[in-house]
Amino acid sequence: MADIVSEETALERAIALVHAGQPVALPTETVYGLAADATNGAAVARIFEAKGRPRFNPLIVHVADRAMAERIGRFDALSRKLADAFWPGPLTLVVPLAPDAQIHPLVTAGLASVGLRMPRGFAAKLIAAAGRPLAAPSANSSGRISATTAAAVAADLGDRIALVVDGGPTPVGLESTIVKVEPDGVRLLRPGGIAAEEIEAVLGVPLLRGDAGGIEAPGMMRSHYAPRAGLRLDADRVAPGEVLLAFGPERIAGADKAVLVLNLSPSGDLREAAANLFSHLQALDRSGASVIAAEPVPATGLGEAINDRLRRAAAPR
Repeated sequence: MADIVSEETALERAIALVHAGQPVALPTETVYGLAADATNGAAVARIFEAKGRPRFNPLIVHVADRAMAERIGRFDALSRKLADAFWPGPLTLVVPLAPDAQIHPLVTAGLASVGLRMPRGFAAKLIAAAGRPLAAPSANSSGRISATTAAAVAADLGDRIALVVDGGPTPVGLESTIVKVEPDGVRLLRPGGIAAEEIEAVLGVPLLRGDAGGIEAPGMMRSHYAPRAGLRLDADRVAPGEVLLAFGPERIAGADKAVLVLNLSPSGDLREAAANLFSHLQALDRSGASVIAAEPVPATGLGEAINDRLRRAAAPR
């Protein structure tokens, strides 16, 4: 089983594993990631193997600074503007791959573009100290609920990796927002830890939405983030034997008969709800109930990302 080591004492061991081509589970501000050297094909392959991830699904490359990012991708003026506003932080920019980028083709799934993000915290320290960009999808089995604690990572992937770096619960709780500059605007490929409205305020124009024409970034598969139990969205009542994913101060009919109730945010705070989403889904899934009923969540602000995750978690598998 993987060792769980606090981030205060894990850096040297994590560097050694990265240089040896091994993946490391680590905290970011969004969710826990499974990180490995993005320039090493064998290391990247170990990410896919540990997660059971389809190889047509690209990975995000995490960088220490803008100089590293611009050695990997080609930045236009709008991408630079967004990086200035939101890096380091939970925004991924999909940009054309630089001709001489030292990124293994497995990372990009053969695409001519690459998703780049500059994280905070331990991940940033590791990238800078190891001197390598890190490919790092969420640290969970492919298609399942993302991990927001070290214990959740260990319970899922602990027999497949050597090290889980424990940085406590992740503060954002949702994966990064992913955008791509296109000829007619900036497209939202995946809502996430930065609300679309914040990005639109910087751009001064609305984001493009809708089908981008294939999988260009992580989190775009129809079924994703799925619990083992069925998930029933926008529930207006709880059926016998169901558990309830609640939101806000008021309950739907039958909530008092639910096997278990967990509230994303009793006050209706969407930032609190985002931080709790995956851990609450995991806890409800562990109850053994066959169905999770989910109360409606507003689709504004971070609610757009929460609803995106819930729809994909509820999709046919």
